[in-house]
Amino acid sequence: MRTDLITREGFNALQQELDYLWREKRPDVTAKVAWAASLGDRSENADYQYNKKLLRETDRRIRFLRKRLEVLKIVDYSPQQEGRVFFGAWVEIENEQGEQLRFRIVGPDEIYGRKDYISIDAPMARALLKKAVDDEVMVSTPSGQKLWWLTHISYTDKP
Repeated sequence: MRTDLITREGFNALQQELDYLWREKRPDVTAKVAWAASLGDRSENADYQYNKKLLRETDRRIRFLRKRLEVLKIVDYSPQQEGRVFFGAWVEIENEQGEQLRFRIVGPDEIYGRKDYISIDAPMARALLKKAVDDEVMVSTPSGQKLWWLTHISYTDKP
């Protein structure tokens, strides 16, 4: 089951993508399809076939974003969160081998294209919720249990 939570920045990014697709990309692709169609035989017209496929993909993404934006719940930072890990937190953790990780806990719609974001649905994020600095965190992974220590929590992008 996918969580319907999202940060304000994530929601704004999806809204911007929808606006771009609807106001700029779709009209541009539609014009190319119309132009390619005017050339005649569509069965062997690569421009027509490519742009028609691109239009279908664009329309599919627009439909998805419209439906998704309706159900998402924006979670804004609250001062009561300070000192504990909650949705939207930047966390730094370290294991016994000295390996360090830094990432932000966000909604599943925000993680694509970002190596420093993890979904609230991930086992690591679930294990970290409500923890404080210096707490031990045991995370279940496919290769077994892993022990981490929480070294830093922040609700701004600055380390």
